[in-house]
Amino acid sequence: MKKNQANFMQQAIVGLVLTFATGALYSCGSTTANAPATQPPAQSLPVLTVSDHQVTAYREFTASIEGSRDIEIRPQVEGYLDRISVDEGAYVRKGQTLFHIDARPYQEQLNTANASLQSAKAALESAAINVEKLTPLVANNVVSDVQLKSAKAAQDAARANVSHAQAAVDAAKINVGYTSVKAPADGYIGTIPFKTGSLVGKGTIEALTVLSETKDIHVYFSMSELDFLEFKQQFPGNTIEQKIKHIPAVELLLADNSVYPQKGKVEIVEGQFDKTMGAINFRATFPNVNGLLRSGNTGRIKIPRELTRSVLIPQEATFELQDKVFVYTVLDSNKVEGRPVTVSDRSGHYYLISKGLKPGEKIVYNGLDRLRDGMAIAPQKMSMDSLLLANPI
Repeated sequence: MKKNQANFMQQAIVGLVLTFATGALYSCGSTTANAPATQPPAQSLPVLTVSDHQVTAYREFTASIEGSRDIEIRPQVEGYLDRISVDEGAYVRKGQTLFHIDARPYQEQLNTANASLQSAKAALESAAINVEKLTPLVANNVVSDVQLKSAKAAQDAARANVSHAQAAVDAAKINVGYTSVKAPADGYIGTIPFKTGSLVGKGTIEALTVLSETKDIHVYFSMSELDFLEFKQQFPGNTIEQKIKHIPAVELLLADNSVYPQKGKVEIVEGQFDKTMGAINFRATFPNVNGLLRSGNTGRIKIPRELTRSVLIPQEATFELQDKVFVYTVLDSNKVEGRPVTVSDRSGHYYLISKGLKPGEKIVYNGLDRLRDGMAIAPQKMSMDSLLLANPI
């Protein structure tokens, strides 16, 4: 009996312990479940206040660079190249010898022509002596005047032979001169496809080389039909020629995005559109005093355009989605909202906005990839003036 009471008491104590432990666990779990969730802190991001500015916008066009003249250097006489006096890429002056063709055959032709000239001169002198001898005899009726007339005709023929021989000498001298191929202008030598010993002549298909005259450089670029229509509206004048005269000096961006130090002037425009490309060609001329530009270079032409006061934002403050440009505006509650904007032009690192933003509105400057509509941020005020000072328009 006593043993059964002891077992009963032991089971009762264990039940109480389990009940207490279960209650404690339930109480803890209930407390954790009912506790409010902790909100992550708002991101601290730089914010700009949008304002309008007086700016100069630039339209950029892909361009190719050529010398003002690219001159093919071709031989005027046939022969073997016995000397090449320049190297590819060398800068040469007008009149400098570039190639030398074997002159011996032409020198012999000159020697033969000189000999013929001397013979013709001797014949002329003999004819003159004969005329001089017959003249007094005819005057004294010693001989008939027919003989004198024949002598004078022979003198005229001898004089003509001298002229013919002199022309042959002059032609031979020209050919001898052609054996030294000289630079027709200052410029840079292009590729030389021939080597010493090559046979060259007027019938050679390839030129000896191409000399690029680069004192002034021509930069060719093209406008689409839409760009051309905007160009006609942008500048005053009744004709295209008058409008071109009102285009201000243009800049040239080189392949490494550096700005060429000299400015150029747009000079001519092609008369009609290229039907296959839907574009019209322009040409700008730049001085090339230091020879920095070469034929075959590429770059971009920048045509300036003065604008009225326009909303200006840095490109870093935008993102693209489905070919549209967006910004994150900051509302009064410090929540952000994505908004599409219309970019009318660009100037340096900045976009000019025609629709979607007004002066006084606030936008997030960077960290856009971490934002979603409706997220709250901790705005850090950023000065547009200091940004413009660091990255001028």
